Amino acid sequence: MQILAFSDLHRSNEKAASLVEQAGSDEVDLVIGAGDFASQHEGLDEAIASLADISKPALLVPGNNETADALREAVSKADWTSAQVLHGDSTTIDGQEFFGLGAGIPTTPWDWSFDLSEEEAADALAGLPDGAVLIVHSPPKGHCDLASSGDHLGSEAITSAIKSKQPPLAVCGHIHEAWGQTSEVGPTRIINLGPDGHLLEL
Repeated sequence: MQILAFSDLHRSNEKAASLVEQAGSDEVDLVIGAGDFASQHEGLDEAIASLADISKPALLVPGNNETADALREAVSKADWTSAQVLHGDSTTIDGQEFFGLGAGIPTTPWDWSFDLSEEEAADALAGLPDGAVLIVHSPPKGHCDLASSGDHLGSEAITSAIKSKQPPLAVCGHIHEAWGQTSEVGPTRIINLGPDGHLLEL
């Protein structure tokens, strides 16, 4: 399975147009969007509409710049029928299971942000099936999460879930300075995606 995966679109029409073009390739079987389509809850409908020409199956999780409910509503408004929003749940495509969890984890300093505490995230991640690909907005603590301040801003709950369930692949975004970074935890490949799109083979 070939996956086109991205994160942190943040209303960029230019990046969206590029992703739609990339998704049209015969090489792409599935598209993953790992959150932050909007910017501080603004422009979500337009951002999703700009992606809705993607006809391949698409799995989306909310970032901290939009809520799960708002993302589902935007997908519905855009009539993006090939897209599915995951937030604390899973789905199966071509025999491969995928589990998604969005939001900022741990809680961010911004009052506008859609966040989960580490405890809330741990409860949600308890439902991660063995062997499922993990789609999260926030990176795991200590992996693809290094900010310009030198701090690791990822989630301990996500790291724990990866160590416990050993997904074959975990994709994330959220920490912009870490876009393109890769890491490994046991057999799990981890990548912080960014908005340009990465073609990943599963």
